[in-house]
Amino acid sequence: MRLLVTRPEADAARTADALRARGHVVLVAPLLRMKVSDADLGPDPAAVLFTSANAVRALAAHSRRDSLRRLPVYAVGARTAAAAHAAGFAEVTAGDGDVQALAGLIAEARRDAGGTLLHLAGEERAGDLAGALAARGFSVHTVVLYRMVAADTFPPEVADALATAALDAALHYSRRSTEIFLDCATRLGVLNAAVKLAHYCLSAQVAAPLAAAGAATLHIASRPQEAALLDLVG
Repeated sequence: MRLLVTRPEADAARTADALRARGHVVLVAPLLRMKVSDADLGPDPAAVLFTSANAVRALAAHSRRDSLRRLPVYAVGARTAAAAHAAGFAEVTAGDGDVQALAGLIAEARRDAGGTLLHLAGEERAGDLAGALAARGFSVHTVVLYRMVAADTFPPEVADALATAALDAALHYSRRSTEIFLDCATRLGVLNAAVKLAHYCLSAQVAAPLAAAGAATLHIASRPQEAALLDLVG
């Protein structure tokens, strides 16, 4: 198939490579760009929590990154855990991709441990990890390390492909990027072509703006993980 990947650049490149290895033709439209902050992280924590690989990447530019690498890390899923290992964290425990499951894992692992847990996150995030842990008696300090800035338009080759019906489907990983996809298509006058594509979505929440816009062919991954989405594409 001729596919469009709408992820931020670093993730999009990896996803595109995986799809090309399966025989697909892939274009990339990074509809969100990461803007990093050197935010105050507060007092030294007992452990670090990551609910996205982007937060791990954002920490790489932070002035306190080296002092945090000695701490245990709890990551929401395997992909985020791999990013933490690559960033130099040695003690990394991975959840199964769900914030509530991660909260349960942390509560069990740190049942008798004290100290504040540092959740490094983006401005927008799915789920309330701090709230779920607070309900279990844990102290969590959440710090926003980055925010995602929306693109104003598609790359020229993607705009051309939509205008000439040269795409079969698009992959969507977040509700916000789906909304930006529709906004960009509307500005360029190719909304009808955009909604006629088959759309592969990480969750029902991600798919909701497409359904509201009239997209008829929606495929939703069986679980909110990239492996499930790629298997859905085939």
